Amino acid sequence: MTAAIAAALAAGRPYPFGCYYDGQGVNFAIYSADAQRVELCLFDEQGSEQRLPLPCRSGDVWHGYLPGGLPGQRYGYRLYGQWEPSRGLRFNPQKLTIDPYSRALDSKVPDAPSLYDREPPPNSQDNAQFVPKSVVVHESYDWQNDSRPCVPWCNTVIYEAHVRGLTKMHPAIPEALQGTYAGLAHPAAIAHLLKLGITTLELMPIQFHVDEPRLQSMGLSNYWGYNVLAPFAVEPRYWSQRPGSTPLSEFRDLVKALHLAGIEVILDVVFNHTAELDEFGPTLSLRGIDNRSYYWLEENGQYANWSGCGNALRLSHPAGIQYALDCLRFWATECRVDGFRFDLGVSLGRTPDFSPSSPLLVALQNDPLLSTLKLIAEPWDLGPGGYRLGEFPQPFGEWNDRFRDTVRRFWLRGDVGLGEFARRLAASSDIFAHHGRQPCASVNLITAHDGFTLRDLVSFDHKHNQANGEDNRDGHGENYSANHGYEGLEAPDDILQHRLRSTRSLLATLLLSQGTPQILAGDELGNSQEGNNNAYCQDSPIAWIDWSSADDSLTAFVSGLISLRKRIPALTSPLWWQGDAKTQDVQWINAEGSPMTPEQWEQPDRRTLLVVLSEKWLVVINASNMSQPLNLRQTQWEIAAPFSHDDIDIQGELYAARPNSMTVLHKKR
Repeated sequence: MTAAIAAALAAGRPYPFGCYYDGQGVNFAIYSADAQRVELCLFDEQGSEQRLPLPCRSGDVWHGYLPGGLPGQRYGYRLYGQWEPSRGLRFNPQKLTIDPYSRALDSKVPDAPSLYDREPPPNSQDNAQFVPKSVVVHESYDWQNDSRPCVPWCNTVIYEAHVRGLTKMHPAIPEALQGTYAGLAHPAAIAHLLKLGITTLELMPIQFHVDEPRLQSMGLSNYWGYNVLAPFAVEPRYWSQRPGSTPLSEFRDLVKALHLAGIEVILDVVFNHTAELDEFGPTLSLRGIDNRSYYWLEENGQYANWSGCGNALRLSHPAGIQYALDCLRFWATECRVDGFRFDLGVSLGRTPDFSPSSPLLVALQNDPLLSTLKLIAEPWDLGPGGYRLGEFPQPFGEWNDRFRDTVRRFWLRGDVGLGEFARRLAASSDIFAHHGRQPCASVNLITAHDGFTLRDLVSFDHKHNQANGEDNRDGHGENYSANHGYEGLEAPDDILQHRLRSTRSLLATLLLSQGTPQILAGDELGNSQEGNNNAYCQDSPIAWIDWSSADDSLTAFVSGLISLRKRIPALTSPLWWQGDAKTQDVQWINAEGSPMTPEQWEQPDRRTLLVVLSEKWLVVINASNMSQPLNLRQTQWEIAAPFSHDDIDIQGELYAARPNSMTVLHKKR
């Protein structure tokens, strides 16, 4: 018996959700509390459709078993029920829906009128011609002797990268592999990460995503990948299509290769919204399956747009909680990833108000596997009370935008004092030192995918997003950037030198602060996006890293900073700095060689600070535009690599910090 000629389904089982091949057939299970009838729709190679009612309902789970069903079978669902959008009910059997638990889909989503249910009564056009079909997947994999690197949080250095962007223009990667998982697994790509000293690679979304209709109409695409349709499926755009491989197998190969090199893999995942967008968006999956259970709705049935993308997943509902947990467990077990970064992570804790003890956050804390992985929240969304920096529970780390903005303003604007700057150096203890959280909870960053690259940060006062097709209205308007007197990448030599000093000081602050540092891929090369600070739709050289113009000296500097960081115990300790005689972890000293006084911390014109770490290391910070003499009180210091006499002037026992510089000295034996 084949799927195409099956007359009826057997009862099957209500779990696991999705489709599961057991060697004799395929079990199908789908959640819908409000549906009145559910049909499994099977498609053959010619596109002919056969509809088979799911015969059993266990609670709110509909299920059936297809004897003789095989991997590769294409399918979808049609659900019958009430059409009352004002009550959140949007059942329309004319709309084929994908399985929310799909491990693979056979196509992307075009912009077709039949995909929409924009006006009542429900759209009577059948959409099966245009909606992707879910595919039954059963792939074994030989992990051989793979094991997780399990890098301690306190030793972690994160590198945020895009699979295509990092490898598309890499000259040492074969052209056929550029822009792919296989390209990222290539020895040349891994060698660069090892040369830098990266411990943990954080990948921008590789869940199956689609292009918004608006972007399709402009001939653009969702390059970043935050418009996810099938969160259990590996994105096929980054697959090399080599014979004998699949997107899933090639991604697993990548994870295995990185693990062999001792590098962890963290996935940037999207559980705040889906590709169905607002009520004017396409009906593709959850909207037509169980709209009220899976989405937050207003009283009139419209979507709560707390993501800024049209809808918000309801992750306090049992179905939503299970959906997220099952998905994370899939990536953690079937693909052996080492952690997750949650885009707009406040959505995980909405009930609808945010709570650190929300059902999903508590479930993550108590999950025997997920709780042992690295979990990182972007601690905000666009909903009410959506800024929650420092409020996530253990074991979460959080993107620290306070660190980002303070450090930028300190070095590039000069409008932040030493007191605020020092708090960020000390892992933002004013924000994170509570409820047993450690310094590593502060994920420190200067730049990320969203915003200017580091080179652009010191080269542009204003965003230049004209290529995005929104008349430069998109992207952040206030970036705390500084062009140093000349807008654009090209500038006179004296300005370029000033930019380089700022770049080095920003990088040194990032990598020599307590907390978990995160580097944006390409910043170590001097990569630019031509002033575009919102390259979400630029699958082009604008967003791809240009390896041909890499600044090798800057790369060596970053590598040296990471190496230096590993040598300073105060920067890799899981304990908060105390600054007392017992711990001797940190001392805060002024340029005159004396401990900083409370009054000096608040003096706006004081721009020099000395920080002694672990007794033997002296961090010299001079954010003024003038050379600053230092009184080091008879102690003999030597310059620590990767710094040099270009960063600090030493004449015998006389020391002077050069303008706009950050340097580290090591106590002579």
